[in-house]
Amino acid sequence: MSHTLVIGGSQGLGRHIAEHFAKEGGRVTLTSRDASKAEKVAAEIGGAVTGLAVDLSRPESIEQALAPVKTVDHLVITAIEQAANSLQSFSVEDALRAATAKVVGYLEAVHTLTPRFAPKASIVLFGGLAKERPYPGSTVVTAVNGAVSALVRTLAVELAPIRVNALHPSLVGDSPQWRDRPQPPQVTRTPIGRPVTMAEVTDATVFLLRNTGVNAVDLYLDGGLMVS
Repeated sequence: MSHTLVIGGSQGLGRHIAEHFAKEGGRVTLTSRDASKAEKVAAEIGGAVTGLAVDLSRPESIEQALAPVKTVDHLVITAIEQAANSLQSFSVEDALRAATAKVVGYLEAVHTLTPRFAPKASIVLFGGLAKERPYPGSTVVTAVNGAVSALVRTLAVELAPIRVNALHPSLVGDSPQWRDRPQPPQVTRTPIGRPVTMAEVTDATVFLLRNTGVNAVDLYLDGGLMVS
């Protein structure tokens, strides 16, 4: 039975991905910063799903937090620290937390798990379309998502033959963050005429994890927004 670890799998896209692999009958470990939340969500999903507390913004705690994980076939890291942070009202604290989680935290998680990856393991790191389409207040988000692109290239070399790819979704219309909020007008101007969905993000994640020819790739899931 394959084992998928979803860091940031207690809500939103991460939970949707964890649910997908659980429905397939695989073994899944999902994480949240809060142990009780991770365990509660794991119980709600059911099957061979367990929950752990992992806080990427505290990289020094990651090795101990991941100690119960013995082997990994697929690793997905969706966890983020995201807040608007403009130059006019720049928060050093928020910037450090975001950069620490998505650069140092991602790296430390992969470093910790390296001896436990199966021979044909694969990794997907989540970035975001703000890397290519910045908006007011996105400077830190744009920068750390750009760092994710750099990480997948160097990790694919260092971890070979383990594959490492990045997924950069645009606004996900039916996600908890957006389904009850007005959506920016540019979303409806995409060639598909709508935002992407959680199911599409999960499908793209599965593709990156399982297609053995895809490596060190930035996959943009935006409904064609980049060309609109």
